[in-house]
Amino acid sequence: MNILYINHYAGNPELGMEFRPFYLAKEWQENGHNALILAANFSHLRRKNPENTGFETQDNVNYYWIKTPAYKGNGFGRVLNIFSFVGRIFCHKKKILSHIKPDIVVASSTYPFDIFPAWWIAKTTKAKLVFEIHDLWPLSLTEIGGMSKYHPFVLLVGLAEKAAYKLPDKIISILPKTYQHAKKFGVKEENFIVIPNGIVLKDWEVKENLPDSHSAAITKLKENGDFLVGYAGAHGVANAMEYLIDAAKSLQGKKIHFVLIGDGQEKENLIQYAKKLGVDNVSFLGRINKNAIPTFLAQMDALYLGWQKQSLYRFGIGANKIFDYMMAERPVLHSVTAGNDPIKDAGCGISVEAENPAALVQAILELISKSPKDRAQMGRNGKEYVLANHDYKILAKDFLKILL
Repeated sequence: MNILYINHYAGNPELGMEFRPFYLAKEWQENGHNALILAANFSHLRRKNPENTGFETQDNVNYYWIKTPAYKGNGFGRVLNIFSFVGRIFCHKKKILSHIKPDIVVASSTYPFDIFPAWWIAKTTKAKLVFEIHDLWPLSLTEIGGMSKYHPFVLLVGLAEKAAYKLPDKIISILPKTYQHAKKFGVKEENFIVIPNGIVLKDWEVKENLPDSHSAAITKLKENGDFLVGYAGAHGVANAMEYLIDAAKSLQGKKIHFVLIGDGQEKENLIQYAKKLGVDNVSFLGRINKNAIPTFLAQMDALYLGWQKQSLYRFGIGANKIFDYMMAERPVLHSVTAGNDPIKDAGCGISVEAENPAALVQAILELISKSPKDRAQMGRNGKEYVLANHDYKILAKDFLKILL
């Protein structure tokens, strides 16, 4: 079977986010199928963008990179980048189809505009068409971004969203609670399938050492006998980390230390906020390579994951970080208000209301009061849950099974 997977922001472990297209394509190819990922050559999500355009193979996965303009932030430059990518797919159609004659075309960018070139390619090649939901645009723009529902761009996205629910043969959602939204557009339940994000077991077999500076800092904290709460990932507004800083302030003097690894737009603001509060039990360390993340997580006593209190999360959450934490076999402190809660479902941690530092403090103290044996069992619960529900080997087969 030949699969054309259109995802504007697709990357791989070398380039960076996002990883889902790569992992699915890798599994498909290992099972005898042929996949081609169609992506933009510039994305703000990647650590590194590809040097070439056109057809290229990276780590045995085939890509076709569409040249798009660089941009910063979420302003006009990003909009131009989006429309450049979508428009140029039409222009590159002949070249794309010289590398693959698809049986399945998947429109999988964050936004819904790619449904139009995906539909055109599927129609001309008599392929099945799939729309994959990542985020619910335009709801993300209005409920999280604060844009008016009458903004011209929001209205344009709304028109594309209607097409994205009307044109495909099947709709796949990464988020677990989106059917209630999709059915408003006439989507039949039998054509709507949830296939969440997942993990690749091989990634957990290759573990990289931490940088010397990180290792030295963590060793010192362990020698001091501190209970270590770790966080690894982006330091952005969406990660709601200021509430963790507030909780840390309340826990000063209790041999509890918070180790935050990563980078992001809010990191400097968080550092300054911690200084303003006089917090001395939080360490901000730099970003590390993906293969070193399991090493870091394994050295923590518990792991923190937080979310803003956003109405959009009623449709569910499914960040990759959730499954990385579970695979680390460490109890998770989950600050969340959403339509689902994998941490609660797995029994691998303690969940509290989002944006509630006092509740987070109580959860941390409750976790510390548990025996090491009970905390270890929480960790095992998480790993067992991921292996049963979020292994990309299984998810990739499920993806194709619904189309056969």
